[in-house]
Amino acid sequence: METNVAYTKSNLMAAQNSLELASKGFELLDKKRNVLIMNMMSFIDRAEKIQEKIGDTFREAYEALQFANITMGISTIAEIAQSIPEATGFDIMNRSVMGVEIPEIKFQRRDIHPYYSFYHTNPALDVALRKFQELKYLIYELSEVEDSVYKLAMEVKRTTKRANALQNIQIPKYKEMVKTIADVLEEKEREEFFRLKVLKKKTCK
Repeated sequence: METNVAYTKSNLMAAQNSLELASKGFELLDKKRNVLIMNMMSFIDRAEKIQEKIGDTFREAYEALQFANITMGISTIAEIAQSIPEATGFDIMNRSVMGVEIPEIKFQRRDIHPYYSFYHTNPALDVALRKFQELKYLIYELSEVEDSVYKLAMEVKRTTKRANALQNIQIPKYKEMVKTIADVLEEKEREEFFRLKVLKKKTCK
């Protein structure tokens, strides 16, 4: 290994310290990556369950809405839909997982308050309203989970890149540096030992 570092004991100690720091850094990054992956997989499992619920709930809601359209008329349903206000009643907070800020949507499930007269409607519309209300809460949950998965995945990628740089570049570099300096110093010590031995023989004659 060619290096501009002088082959001295102080540089050997510095290289050993750098190797130790790089090794500890890799261990910490590897632990962080494992925790991030564990959390990410947990979110992915949760997302799959929520998506399944959304699919079932949407199908039920759409069937109820279709029946309401047939029995009450599309124009009537459209007028009722216009009276429904935009979704409110939720807050987006943040929490940290290994330094990664992921969203947490806070909301309260509320009872349904119909926006229409019962006189000109039928139970199919009630079912559709209830199912779409349920869909809204499921979408809140899915948005939180999917955004968390994305942010954790990006951090896993960054952490893996840094860990790989330490494992494949920095640690081998410092290992080789330590070995090279140690070998050179050992060789110098042997040369010095033989030189002193020869000198001692000469002085004893």
